[in-house]
Amino acid sequence: MVPSASSRLAYVDWMRGLACVLMFQTHCYDSWLSPDARKTTFFMWSQLGGTLPAPLFLFLAGTSFALVTDRLLKKELSANQIARTTIRRGAEIFGMGLLFRLQEFLLGWKSAPWTDLLRVDILNTIGMSMMLMGVVCWAAARIVQSSRVRLAMAASGASVGLAIALLTPLLWTVWRPRGLPWPLETYINGVHNRGTPQPWLFPIFPWSAFAFMGLAVGFLLQSDWARQRGARPFVAAGLSGVCLIYLARWLDARSMQLYPVYDFWHTSPNFFLIRVGLLLIILGSAYLWCRWGAGQWGFSPLIQLGHTSLLVYWVHIEFVYGGFSILTKKAQSIPSATFGLLTIFLAMLLLSVLRTRFKSRRTSRR
Repeated sequence: MVPSASSRLAYVDWMRGLACVLMFQTHCYDSWLSPDARKTTFFMWSQLGGTLPAPLFLFLAGTSFALVTDRLLKKELSANQIARTTIRRGAEIFGMGLLFRLQEFLLGWKSAPWTDLLRVDILNTIGMSMMLMGVVCWAAARIVQSSRVRLAMAASGASVGLAIALLTPLLWTVWRPRGLPWPLETYINGVHNRGTPQPWLFPIFPWSAFAFMGLAVGFLLQSDWARQRGARPFVAAGLSGVCLIYLARWLDARSMQLYPVYDFWHTSPNFFLIRVGLLLIILGSAYLWCRWGAGQWGFSPLIQLGHTSLLVYWVHIEFVYGGFSILTKKAQSIPSATFGLLTIFLAMLLLSVLRTRFKSRRTSRR
């Protein structure tokens, strides 16, 4: 979530727009399909694609965080000043997450339990991750000399991300912080008020790990070495992603179990590495597509959605899951749900364009 529109990179917005489209299809089919339609292979692949939007949003939050921090470093701000700026931005996103939960609770006043106010959603985790990244970057800047601070921040981000992924299976099972009140424990493992971790929530473990990996990649791509080599670092990122996927599959096939409870789809570090590999492949492909492909030929719906990803996320939820759902929930066939998905996509694209034009006109008047 880059605060300045003039500093946007096309491939970052394109990736964020891709995350929006994947999010739309995941939410629409999950909300609207009938029980019979949910038993199909089509729905299975739809939900498998739904494992990517949240990692994409978090990874890009980390990448954007690195871009912003890099600009602040070039202004020669102190470590404390950079930390205040970045942590405050994270707190703002976290506050938006709380406000979003309040809105959903009020709109569903008759049916929503009060515990929904404390549910850990993706905005909460993005905001919390940004505040944690601010602390990690502050520590790196305080310890390491200025000439190597970016490399130190990249290494710190990768190390913290990997540590979060490795600790997740334990914090969901044998190391659960049961002594904490559930509103606090849920930020660690997504337990909510259900007594056990819930895989549909977005706790710090494992989700913040994607943000820290994005932080590491963002600093590496902003280094002088990477800037001097054009597209080659992005190609290398894509190839690294392929290697990560094969490594994770190899580890999983060898049943190298280090944990008393192994849940591949929810807490496994191997599945985490596979998704990071996919993110790196998407990163390299998006850069090449926006530089030499048709990514920026004329109007790009994905880049446009990427400009206003927070807005379209906020609005579409109510028209898919909420009381203003445009179709009857749990009662649609695949064709009718697909028509609804197309309607949501076009409506959110129109909303994004109107928001961009309004913002542009307001800036011009100023």
